[in-house]
Amino acid sequence: MRQFRRAFLALVAAATTAVTIAPTAAADRDDTPTPPPWLETENGVSKPQFSLDDAVEETVYVQTTVDSDGDGKRDRVRLTLLRPGETESDGIKVPVIFEHSPYRYDVNGAPNHDVDVDELPQESIRPGQSGTGTQTMSAQFGQPRPVPNLPGWLDDYWVPRGYAVVLGESIGTGFSDGCPTIGDRQETQGTKAIIDWLNGRAKAWTADGEPVEADWTTGDVGMMGVSYNGTLPNMVATTGVDGLRTIVPIAAISNWYDYYRANGLLRAPHSAESGVGENAYQGEDTDVLAIFTQGQKRAEKCAHVIEELRREQDRDTGDYNAFWRQRNYQPQAHRVDASVFLVHGLEDYNVMTNAFAPWWQRLAANGVPRKIWLHSGGHRWPPDFDTFRHTLHRWMDHWLFGVDNGIMAEPTATVHRADGAYERYDAWPAPGSTGARLHLGASNATDPGNLGTTPDTDGPTQSFVDRGRELDTDTALLPNPDTAHPNRLAYVSPPLADDVHLSGTPEVSLRASVDNRYAANLTSVLVDYGPEGSDREPVMVTRGWLDPQNRFGDHLSVPMHQGRDYTFRWDMQAEDYVFDAGSRIGLVVVSTDMRYTLRPKPGTKLTVTPHRSSVSLPVVGGAAALRFDAEG
Repeated sequence: MRQFRRAFLALVAAATTAVTIAPTAAADRDDTPTPPPWLETENGVSKPQFSLDDAVEETVYVQTTVDSDGDGKRDRVRLTLLRPGETESDGIKVPVIFEHSPYRYDVNGAPNHDVDVDELPQESIRPGQSGTGTQTMSAQFGQPRPVPNLPGWLDDYWVPRGYAVVLGESIGTGFSDGCPTIGDRQETQGTKAIIDWLNGRAKAWTADGEPVEADWTTGDVGMMGVSYNGTLPNMVATTGVDGLRTIVPIAAISNWYDYYRANGLLRAPHSAESGVGENAYQGEDTDVLAIFTQGQKRAEKCAHVIEELRREQDRDTGDYNAFWRQRNYQPQAHRVDASVFLVHGLEDYNVMTNAFAPWWQRLAANGVPRKIWLHSGGHRWPPDFDTFRHTLHRWMDHWLFGVDNGIMAEPTATVHRADGAYERYDAWPAPGSTGARLHLGASNATDPGNLGTTPDTDGPTQSFVDRGRELDTDTALLPNPDTAHPNRLAYVSPPLADDVHLSGTPEVSLRASVDNRYAANLTSVLVDYGPEGSDREPVMVTRGWLDPQNRFGDHLSVPMHQGRDYTFRWDMQAEDYVFDAGSRIGLVVVSTDMRYTLRPKPGTKLTVTPHRSSVSLPVVGGAAALRFDAEG
């Protein structure tokens, strides 16, 4: 790659209940182009045949249909592209690898919201009363959001193989016009405009104002990217835009509500892999992200847009509303015409796994041609990058060049384990995964409880007091499950007789009361524990959160009576995990989750009725696969 390209790329940043759906419909819409006569292939993939030294670079400003800053003029979005020189010298037409991003240039530090509060803002929602709490911004700046690196291999890899690479800048970011609107229809349409231009349906100009057409492309586009850069493909695919043949969303959002909320509760994404330790994103929300992506030069111009985001996102109740509905792409899966190669890390607690699982199910239900790659890492590319890239290469060659390489005849799901092993399935969740219920039980009011397949008919209640503002869930409340703790409840199964494969989304049902507050956080953590007395470190498998006021749904806060029992049901993050034989399955219940939720002052008391509570685990083989050693 030429030196100025290296300098350019150095500036660029990139910032899912277990129902098995058979993949039979995936091949029904396999409409692919015919490979061009000039394309050279070997072993089912395109060969490097074009020189980067001869490549053509262009910077283009594309006219959109939106006016995100309200200045009376339609926004233009900037892109930089690189294409084989033979598109000029020989007149060949090439497909496009397109990555759009809000992180290209001039990102800006932004203040996070304060998460240490005297009481939860929804405390004012009480029986017989109305009103909400007060939303405040922190007086201090949080840590700047780390800028994910744009993969520097895109043009190096794809252009020699006969593709053009387009790097776009989202509305309100970089050198594009407008203001950042974070995941709404305006940003969707602003991104779609580039695909329209590549297909002759939109106008564009050079920096000098000269009109420019994309007469060098077939118009076949594959969008890809990581994080926000992977979310934008999801967004545009729901428009059904002609020319978008495939998308590869990696660690991508499909519903922004689930990124910043969980079942009515304000819950932050986590900046660290596996979601453990200090969290630089604690208190982030759409307004904070917009300030970060708009850069300093738009601060005054876009202040009214930031204020609208701040108001409509609703940090008082945490409820799902029209603002979030516009940023939820899952109900629009029926409009997706592109194929989808979905990639996600099972240890991603930034864009968590419930970002991909319901989206994947919706795509499957609508017969979208698809493939899924789950890996053991966090918010990043798969760790075995070379193996993944080869599969990605075959995928792009099939959908954008029409190379008959058998990619769609292979198993739909790939799961890459931490030990390096690959498992492949015809569907995800893994075939045979069905709900297996474990019931909570307790012998007395204070000792740790148990998990078992047979429910108790009666039993004591158990209480704990919230100290999540002071105690880190993972380091202070998950260890030592066989010892009573006043600030958490732990329920542990006997040792497993066999390996147990969890594949899908666990769900919790808890009969409980909030005894001295009108609002509380409610957190559940599924844990892999060693045998009793073992010094093996506990493994956090997955976790989930609920606002008890949202017990009837995330769209509505309903007051609670202090001390009254309610049944609370919520999902945990989707997972694909194997409990080894001899391990014990644990469920830990806490209130405030230090690194994720708002942190009210300690003292909230909650009481659980174990014998009326349970956890449903999506297990391959169902309930029959949950067998325990008799000694347990």
